[in-house]
Amino acid sequence: MSSSSVSVAADTMSLSKRQSCSPTADFLPLKGTDHVEFYVGNARQAAHFYRAAMGMSLVAYSGPETGQRDRASYVLQQGKVRFVLTTALRSDSPVASHVQRHGDGVRAIALWVDDASSAWRETTRRGARSVAEPFVLEDEHGSVILSSIATYGDTIHTFVQRTAYSGPFLPGFRAIDYDPIARPVGLLHIDHMVGNVGWHEMDRWVDFYASVMGFSLYQHFDDRDISTEYSALMSKVMANGNGYVKFPINEPAEGRRKSQVEEYLDFYGGPGVQHIALATNDILHTVTAMRDQGIEFLHVPHNYYTELQGRVGSIDEPIDKLEELGILVDRDNEGYMLQIFTRPVEDRPTLFFEIIQRKGSRSFGKGNFKALFEAIEREQMARGNL
Repeated sequence: MSSSSVSVAADTMSLSKRQSCSPTADFLPLKGTDHVEFYVGNARQAAHFYRAAMGMSLVAYSGPETGQRDRASYVLQQGKVRFVLTTALRSDSPVASHVQRHGDGVRAIALWVDDASSAWRETTRRGARSVAEPFVLEDEHGSVILSSIATYGDTIHTFVQRTAYSGPFLPGFRAIDYDPIARPVGLLHIDHMVGNVGWHEMDRWVDFYASVMGFSLYQHFDDRDISTEYSALMSKVMANGNGYVKFPINEPAEGRRKSQVEEYLDFYGGPGVQHIALATNDILHTVTAMRDQGIEFLHVPHNYYTELQGRVGSIDEPIDKLEELGILVDRDNEGYMLQIFTRPVEDRPTLFFEIIQRKGSRSFGKGNFKALFEAIEREQMARGNL
């Protein structure tokens, strides 16, 4: 994968022009999220956290022992969730520069495709900034074709074509057969990933995903939907043609005090991935296990649960257990969903995780926005950043 640090300058069309020119064919068919690569200050220690607290299993490794001279990478997996934690081995590495600017954070959202060359060609001719032209990695397990484009901030999308590969992850990685530390908690796959961008930048990136990557607008929330007494934000959810990949894009909105998006931008040093939503089929089990293994979640006050049944109707889960764990519930016309959010998993108040269980609902918890954002504001106030 390319290690260059790239600033984005993509040409985009207006929303109305994009809608009138959108092709009917999916020129960028995606099979899902292949992996998410984090650049971190100490990958060995970060990997231990994700293994012990979130139950991810160490499945592959690359570093000096495998011929990689400037970085070390640990591949962690649970279900279809795959994280790659990469650290610099030298101070002049672009990985080190990324960590210096942002702290630990997401560098690459890798998308699984059948044709990485076509994905690169179709997106770059529509205005994407190329990070890496298509190239091939090979070993005794076969070959992988990779290519990359830039998106918001220093984040990139890497297209991964692995149909001719049977190895543990990518050529250059060695398999780890057994992980004695991992304690799985029932994570299945990535439901969605949320990006924070600057003031008045949301529509630019909505247009980027529409015109450059062929996504469409899935849902839209404005400051009337996502606001509290103190702060607000705007959000649009973009989804690819088959709905396997969803990217909500947030921007700040005017409020009396600093919003969570503004706090993120200040501490991350620009746009980036704010949170990753991980799906489970049993949120009570998953959250209980994660809590017992050291993950801290946002606190939700008692009055949320006294009003819950009247707002969402009958649900399968006991209300007292949901309150004990702090799990939120929302319903749409297709069913309901349960969700909960961790506190930031680093000292900088940037990246956090959402655990989500869908029981028919395909929405994003609009009815929970006020409770969630008030919980985040209590955290901001404790940090002195509200």
